[in-house]
Amino acid sequence: MKSVPETPPITAGGALLARLKALGVDYVFANSGTDFPPIVEALAQAAATGTAVPRALVIPHEHAAMGMAHGYFLASGRPQAVMAHTNVGLANCAIGAINAATERVPVLLFSGRTPVTEAGRLGSRTVPIGWGQEMRDQAALVREAVKWDYELRVPEQAGEIVDRAHAIAQSTPKGPVYLSLPREVLCEPCPADRLDAPPVMRPVTVAPPAAAIAEAARLLAAAERPVIVAQRGAGSAEGFDALARLAQDWGIPVVQYWAIQLAVATDHPMAVGTDPAPWLATADVVLAIDCLAPWSPDIHRLPPHCRVIQAGPDPLWARFPVRDFPCDLALAGETADLLVALEAAMRPLRAGARERCEVRQRAVAERAAAIRRAVQAEAEAGCAAPMTKAWVSLCLSRALEGRDAAVLSELGAPLEPLTLRRHGSWHQEPHSGGLGWSFPAALGMQLAGPDRLIVATMGDGSYMFSNPVACHQIAEALALPVLVMVLNNGEWGAVRRSVLDVYPDGHAARSNAMPLVSLAPSPDFTRVAEASRARAWRVEAGPELAAVLAAAIDHVTTTRTHALVEIRIRP
Repeated sequence: MKSVPETPPITAGGALLARLKALGVDYVFANSGTDFPPIVEALAQAAATGTAVPRALVIPHEHAAMGMAHGYFLASGRPQAVMAHTNVGLANCAIGAINAATERVPVLLFSGRTPVTEAGRLGSRTVPIGWGQEMRDQAALVREAVKWDYELRVPEQAGEIVDRAHAIAQSTPKGPVYLSLPREVLCEPCPADRLDAPPVMRPVTVAPPAAAIAEAARLLAAAERPVIVAQRGAGSAEGFDALARLAQDWGIPVVQYWAIQLAVATDHPMAVGTDPAPWLATADVVLAIDCLAPWSPDIHRLPPHCRVIQAGPDPLWARFPVRDFPCDLALAGETADLLVALEAAMRPLRAGARERCEVRQRAVAERAAAIRRAVQAEAEAGCAAPMTKAWVSLCLSRALEGRDAAVLSELGAPLEPLTLRRHGSWHQEPHSGGLGWSFPAALGMQLAGPDRLIVATMGDGSYMFSNPVACHQIAEALALPVLVMVLNNGEWGAVRRSVLDVYPDGHAARSNAMPLVSLAPSPDFTRVAEASRARAWRVEAGPELAAVLAAAIDHVTTTRTHALVEIRIRP
């Protein structure tokens, strides 16, 4: 009688990694520490035994690791893992967790936990920081930002707890989850017989009742002055196409106010720019598509009898304590699914509204074209030194014409002067405002789509927030040919604008040097990039920018190494 071969022994650390791979996780973005011996050993064992595990990448700052996981999901639709060092590494992940939570990006966040035992177990404390890094409630560092958190208690739980984390992260509404990993538990042996089995649970996808979709279709079809405000894109290429058809067929203006992702092409006949004021002032029905803040209540006013449809994964944005935008009808579900269903439900209703729709189409298209001409003219006028952000956007738009590219903007190049026509071609900084996002997110997007041109634009302050030395090292080490554009105005421009909004006639507005705004003297950012062998340019004259961008794009697409262009812009 033949003996059944024994399954090779594996630790809980090895089981966790193998299970991540079985669930489709490609990468672990990791910054290791003294809690990592069982993880490092498990990776070495997997390489020696041929066990499939995610590729573990050394990311020398946890903020960059979170940004890369964020960007990878934007490009691929697949959540990735981040592993940090105990509480100190987790603290560095907190901004990224807040960003991911606000934008509903699923990230599987892990960090070690300092050993509980002082002696007597494999994995017990061996160095003084084992005492110094202990916390009563380590998960509290990120708990308010994550959907779920837990601490691995026993080794045989490793596989099933990863399944649960993965399913919760991808359930509607998506978001980050957190699991802490005590070192002793990771060192213990673990069953290995089901590590490649199908998931024990699946994500939950929410959809509205058919009656709610029908009611939304009826409201929009009957409206005389409907408006669509879209903030977080259309969810997928199918959703993007559905929204484009819906807006065109019904002659509905689409405002992309503070857009995080592109919902319709910027030159779509119904795309009316980023200012909702003139459209909301006369609207009788507003469709807000995945909008955290579809307008500013202090600035914009809706007519008294205007009906508002809030649509998205969580139409009421329950994570946020105060959000009092009206919601006469809520459509809860994944954005792309909602748009496809709504467009299909409205299609049969158009026959009875054809003439009204065609009249509105012509009127909106004329206004949209006039808005776009004015934007382009203003951008052209910003060529003089120092140039404007709008001029930078216009030059970048021309340089990208005909290319498969994605533009990320973190207080960098504005959307309106750009001509972008594809789903996934625009990403703005999260509304949570955790700066330093654009550069590492671009690295993650490049990793997920190596053949695509990824352009990260950012202000000088945002660039400094990104831990640029770490990000440039990552770009070189992983051969990620991103193009980085730093729009340098030598100050916190967003702070200046906010002060002027609140105190337009105040002392700060009248002062020669507004307090807490200046970033002078500006570092030489080109030399920071060159320290990691990036090709770098500095541009101060507007007419020179087009040629430099062409050279930079040629560099990243032919040499496949990254580049930086520092651009001096107006304050």
